Amino acid sequence: MAVRLLHDYSIPAYKGWEDHAGTLPTPSSLRSLIPNSIGDGFHRAFLIRMLFSCLVDADFLETERFYAEAEGRPAPDRGGSLDPQDLANRLEAFMAGRQQGSEIGRLREKIRANAIAKAEEAPGLFTLTVPTGGGKTLTSLSFALKHAQQHNLRRIVYVIPFTSIIEQTADVFRKALDLKPESSVLIEHHSAFDYDRLAPGDEADREEEGRAGEAKLRRAAENWDAPIIVTTAVQFYESLFAARPSRCRKLHNLARSIIILDEVQTLPVHLLRPSMAALQELTANYAASVVMCTATQPALRQQDEALPREVSGFDIPQSRELAPDPPALYSRLRRVAVERLAEPVTDVEIAARFADQPQMLCIVGSRAHARDLFEAIKDLDGAFHLSTLMCAAHRSTVLAEIKLRLLEGKPVRLVSTSLIEAGVDIDFPEVWRAEAGLESIAQAAGRCNRENALGRLGRVVVFRHASQRPPAALRPFHEAAGRVANRFDDPLGIDSIRAYYRELYFQKGAERLDKLKILKGIRDGAPNLDFAFEDMADAYRLIDEMMEPVLIPWDDRAAGALSRLESAGVPPCDVLRTLQRYTVPVPPAVRRTLLDAGAAVAIQQDLYGDRFVRLSIKDGYDDNIGLRIDLDEWRKSEENIF
Repeated sequence: MAVRLLHDYSIPAYKGWEDHAGTLPTPSSLRSLIPNSIGDGFHRAFLIRMLFSCLVDADFLETERFYAEAEGRPAPDRGGSLDPQDLANRLEAFMAGRQQGSEIGRLREKIRANAIAKAEEAPGLFTLTVPTGGGKTLTSLSFALKHAQQHNLRRIVYVIPFTSIIEQTADVFRKALDLKPESSVLIEHHSAFDYDRLAPGDEADREEEGRAGEAKLRRAAENWDAPIIVTTAVQFYESLFAARPSRCRKLHNLARSIIILDEVQTLPVHLLRPSMAALQELTANYAASVVMCTATQPALRQQDEALPREVSGFDIPQSRELAPDPPALYSRLRRVAVERLAEPVTDVEIAARFADQPQMLCIVGSRAHARDLFEAIKDLDGAFHLSTLMCAAHRSTVLAEIKLRLLEGKPVRLVSTSLIEAGVDIDFPEVWRAEAGLESIAQAAGRCNRENALGRLGRVVVFRHASQRPPAALRPFHEAAGRVANRFDDPLGIDSIRAYYRELYFQKGAERLDKLKILKGIRDGAPNLDFAFEDMADAYRLIDEMMEPVLIPWDDRAAGALSRLESAGVPPCDVLRTLQRYTVPVPPAVRRTLLDAGAAVAIQQDLYGDRFVRLSIKDGYDDNIGLRIDLDEWRKSEENIF
């Protein structure tokens, strides 16, 4: 018997595999391995998922090896072991070369040293509670490298909630660790690198195009077989509940890993309970460490007493907080005073304040409002607009100009959506923020008096708009913030944040912390190990409405990449990577309207369908506000986009 391949190779069926597999465990011995420490059957469902991950990854890898052997090629180069000592040495050399003479520099180094000293603690759950500007990114990396060395852990997974800053964070790591862009030590896996969704392409073509090492990076992204992975919250959490083999195959590589959850407070509240159960399971039964890293710790510990009684919080003693004395840190790093306006305001009043204040940022709740407010101030000197109606390349250019003008002391009057809060290193003396949860207000405050250059507290103004209302889904957050606003001298202090989450969680109740009843479904299926994995995958979605991209020919580079895509038989990977910075996400209905109106066209529709859609009219994209989707029939869908 032989296996016939497409290339007409004949390979004898492999015999004697049993001699290499070793003694297989009996079913009864496997049953004894199923843990019973975490209730409601979650541990059993998770174990099945992890076993499935091992199986499908082994199948993918063996198929890959099999075809390589059949075609006379060497087996693909895969994997890479974490060398924490080497990377720690590189990081220390980088830190030694930085200026640490300022007060903030010395304080950041103290925070980092304290975290490194905690690395000897046993693997498990940790918190890192540091105000914005305290150096969380490199502190968490320093801890992870030392912790991996102490406990022989295999990889570091850095989870970021915002795609807009993932490349920025990966670049910080590469610079700090002295890694080249093509180094397989660090991989990025997010929408721009989510190879599951892309056609395979021809690796030989990519090598000819000078993409040295990209093939290995792509393979590493498939199963996270790399020392350091930088990924998004969507990719990480949804994979934990996925049903597709291509998304599940990476899960077993989370065992004995260090998982750093940056801005952990952004986890959707309606998925809080299943998310907590997954993190607890990874640390309890798979030897992983999880670091919950944020300036606004979401009060998930038992001692925080913020969760409803039916929900068991994390057992994280204060000794496993990596920052030294967080309350004192908040006092020392306080840079702003927050005030709430008692009466609602209009765009006319906000524009008047912009006219009086030459350097000011105003953050609003929707792209539509950002566009309208910018129209009200566009004639003022230094008026700028930022939102995801602009492609990433456009936003980067605008941000670079804004930073230069701020450095030179020139007027900068910026209207933005909440994307500016996502780790953007920018510093204004005054920031206005439309009503929101305290975690969002804290992020907005992080863009004010960031380096304490004012010599006084910066001004942060929280306002309620006279006509613009936050979406209903966000109402509980700003209502909870309003109820605690006047109870504390510093509304962004640790006690205030804890009280805010207590209000939020109790207001929603235990059931609404698992709104789609994922845990109930697991409990119901536990007695017979009959788990509806596909239903779980459908229910666990961090983003309710998936956006669809519109490609923008914003500059010559984008136009060239689009031209290559339009003539290619198979989409070249380097072209797809380039075009990620020239997309604007819109709801499916909006993209369909653009297509129907002739404002956009599908590229090679006979080959790709509507997979690649490009803007086709010159006046459809504005140099100030980005994609024009302000026709009446588009407006309703667009109102709720952030």
